[in-house]
Amino acid sequence: MHLPTQTLSLAVLLALPAAVRAVFKDEAGHIDYHHELLGVPQRETTFFHRPRPQEKASLLYTLSDLGVLGAVNPGNGGIVWRQLLSQNITGGDGGGHLRAGEDETWLASALGSEVHAWDAISGRNVWTLDFEGRVKDLEIMEMTEGDRKDVLALHEEDGTTVARRIHGVEGCVVWEFRGVTGDVPLQVSTNVEKVFVVTLHGSLLSYNLKVIVLDTLTGRKLDEIILGTKGEVQKPEDVQFVGANSAAPVVAWTDNTMTKLKVNVLGSKSRQEFPLVEDAVGVEVHAPHTVRSSPHFLVHTRTKKGSKADVYHVDLKSSAITKAYDLPLLQGGSAFSTSSSAANVYFTRVTADEVIVTSSVSHGILGRWTLKTGAEKVHAVHGVSEVIKKSEDNYAVRSAIVTDDDDWTQIVNGDVSWTRPEGLSGAVAATWAEIPESEDLAKTLEAEAHTDPWSAFAHRVTRHIDELQYLPAWLQTIPTRLVASIIGSETLGASDKLTRDSFGFNKLVVLATKRGKLYGLDAGNHGRIVWSKSANETPGGRPWNVKAIHADDANGLVTVRGADGEVIIVKSDTGKTVEVIPAGLFPPVQSAVVVDSDAGPWLLPINEGGKVPEIQHSFAPKQTVVTRTSDGGIRGVKFVPKDGQAVEVPTWFFNPPAGQKIVATASRSKHDPIASIGRVLGDRTVKYKYLNPNTLVVAAIDEQANTLTVYLLDTVSGQILTSSTYEGVDPTKDITCAMAENWFVCSFFGQYKLREAQSQYLKGYQIVVTDLYESDNANDRGPLGDSANFSSLDPIDFPTGPYLPAVVSKTYILSGPITSLAVTKTRQGITSRQLLAYMPDSHAIISIPRMALEPRRPVGRDPTPAELEEGLTKYVPAIELNPQMQITHQRELFGVKEIITAPAVLESTSLVFAYGIDVFGTRVAPSLAFDVLGKGFNKIALVGTVVALVLGVGVLRPMVRKKQIDARWKA
Repeated sequence: MHLPTQTLSLAVLLALPAAVRAVFKDEAGHIDYHHELLGVPQRETTFFHRPRPQEKASLLYTLSDLGVLGAVNPGNGGIVWRQLLSQNITGGDGGGHLRAGEDETWLASALGSEVHAWDAISGRNVWTLDFEGRVKDLEIMEMTEGDRKDVLALHEEDGTTVARRIHGVEGCVVWEFRGVTGDVPLQVSTNVEKVFVVTLHGSLLSYNLKVIVLDTLTGRKLDEIILGTKGEVQKPEDVQFVGANSAAPVVAWTDNTMTKLKVNVLGSKSRQEFPLVEDAVGVEVHAPHTVRSSPHFLVHTRTKKGSKADVYHVDLKSSAITKAYDLPLLQGGSAFSTSSSAANVYFTRVTADEVIVTSSVSHGILGRWTLKTGAEKVHAVHGVSEVIKKSEDNYAVRSAIVTDDDDWTQIVNGDVSWTRPEGLSGAVAATWAEIPESEDLAKTLEAEAHTDPWSAFAHRVTRHIDELQYLPAWLQTIPTRLVASIIGSETLGASDKLTRDSFGFNKLVVLATKRGKLYGLDAGNHGRIVWSKSANETPGGRPWNVKAIHADDANGLVTVRGADGEVIIVKSDTGKTVEVIPAGLFPPVQSAVVVDSDAGPWLLPINEGGKVPEIQHSFAPKQTVVTRTSDGGIRGVKFVPKDGQAVEVPTWFFNPPAGQKIVATASRSKHDPIASIGRVLGDRTVKYKYLNPNTLVVAAIDEQANTLTVYLLDTVSGQILTSSTYEGVDPTKDITCAMAENWFVCSFFGQYKLREAQSQYLKGYQIVVTDLYESDNANDRGPLGDSANFSSLDPIDFPTGPYLPAVVSKTYILSGPITSLAVTKTRQGITSRQLLAYMPDSHAIISIPRMALEPRRPVGRDPTPAELEEGLTKYVPAIELNPQMQITHQRELFGVKEIITAPAVLESTSLVFAYGIDVFGTRVAPSLAFDVLGKGFNKIALVGTVVALVLGVGVLRPMVRKKQIDARWKA
């Protein structure tokens, strides 16, 4: 029986919204979790500021090492707003500048070549300016000729020092100063009268300081002051501080031996020297940034065993600097911070044991609180503070500190009020891991497997008898579990214990960050951090360049390989280090891949140039390994035994044509089960899928011709199975590919031609989907026929060439860019697939149903009844990425680097995890949850109906029996 075409079309349209709906309302916040992160705050770009001058409430602002600008509510640690200024997540070590004018409602930031102004309350952009070169410093001019406050920006443009004054309200350049001297610009500063540009003058390793004095109204050069002699400063890092916005800004630098601190009050031509303590390893200078504050500053000196501080005063008339007092040398680390209120300046010291507040006037302690952090002590690296004077001798302080664990913690009068795990940000690699079974149970099962059947049976019976001691406790939980199941709530609350569940939702995710940290997250408990540790046991380059991460679920281990040859192996459930190989013992690693061997799966390192070192014969990969070559090509490698070792033997090479560069590759996942080898068509015929597991998608770009060529290679023979070329592709945009089952997709930004207007070309984001079949014809297995096996190295019947798949391809236009493509995975592969992608413009993850990307959709005509039965609709080239398709719903995800998926025990469900700046996890059901009851199922009504039926039967049964007996007597 065939339904009418109009009826089927209407049914498909009505079913489409349900098919693409990413998240139901009652699932949001229940099946997903989100660590909304900023990155680790930097010392110079973090501060408290009042966004409304008429109110006393402050917000905590920071520009992190990942280029994320944000405001945090000090009351609860929640993010008020944030903006992503840099797209480079893994590279670099921070940088950028952030300043706020006193009693102003806006902030000024600079990163790269751009200067921004932001509304301090909403985070909206007020104005943006982009210049040549790179911003070296940014300051606020507190005193101007008008009522406003302006911005000073210092740029370095091809050896030219450029200082600009920017209108704080309108965002236009007031004046510009250019100094073509070849100096290295450092910082810009100002007092109430002049602007100072501090540069390094000289050559590498032989610098001295030069101060250029500018007029505040016109930017005209007034004077040039040379400080010190050649060689006093060897690198920019030797200059410890350039004060700004104070009545007497200073510049401070150290000598090469770290024994003296040299200080100059900007505008004067003299300098003063102060001795440092012995064994000094670092110096920090802390000073207020407001004009009304007293001209006092603190010098924090770190030694090998502890830290101390000295407080200095500046005489405004003579520019003389005198030491006022010092703070004692304490063992361990300390973090100092400065805060001011009118002319009063306060210094806050946070140690591992206490918080101390002193005034800049005298060494008397204004407040001291014991630091209450629980069992584990907090070691502060740097921080900012806000001191409030409640009465004449009563003070309160809150300090936001960055710890050595990369956490951002606020301490209020010694008590920890909140902690943000900012170390999770900047993730560069992650993998799924199963929660290990009990070691005792694993050993018991292994012992039973290696004994004779009768002994194993007796051992198992004995074990089950011993386990009866846990039966009473389990029986006690039955009422709670039953009630919770009926009312639809969670059976058990959040637990700190790692346990597997029957649905397969409880898994671990092991995460590696660019700062050399490893984290273990409980995906089944809203992404709870189970453990964290530093990988400094394998000191490599910074940032940490992780090449691969692999979880060995059989042994409960996770292996991480870095680019410098370092390796660390940890337990997946505790993070305990099992083995460490430091950097330098092995050659640098270009990449790493998981291979199968007689010794089990392991992570094979690929050295630079695609070379593979000799390995033991038992660890020889069973399959062909594909590596990148030094000349930009790809090669296949097999391993053969030689003198007890396994050595590589190249089997094939693939080099793209001249001018092309490989930019993306994709292959089928190791877990990619096939539920059906063919696709049943509407006329009951079958198109058989081309299911070659040894395939690789290679995307190569020609930057001169602006063309993208996508190749499908056989990884055993190196043969090109199919290729296609796309014109007008922008090589500066992201090009990503993904592959699953018998299809693959590639996304890029390119031009396309309109069918209605033959001469009109448009550009946009495109996605190309390609299906592979054994033959163009239905019910045809192609040259292989019903063969059980085939070889990629042997011809089929006649030596005319390899067996090539039949290709069906379509191109779709997207409404926005997508990156980080991934495909959902399920246990048996029965559930339909979904394509997952990150939308950088919308800060969301979208799920596109596979049916929406079907390349067999009819073009230029309505589908036939048979095609409608397959679910095919008329080809429409545009795909609108609407919010209903977003699995992140209202959440905003910043800087997603990769999306990884894993199957659950339930066939309907796939687990999803995304990482980058933020961390996000959820569950998706591409074909809806057909194997588990949803939260909306009314279990109470079901139970009530069953109970009512039982009671009804119990009541009516005697009545019916009496009626039957009476009828018999009457008969």
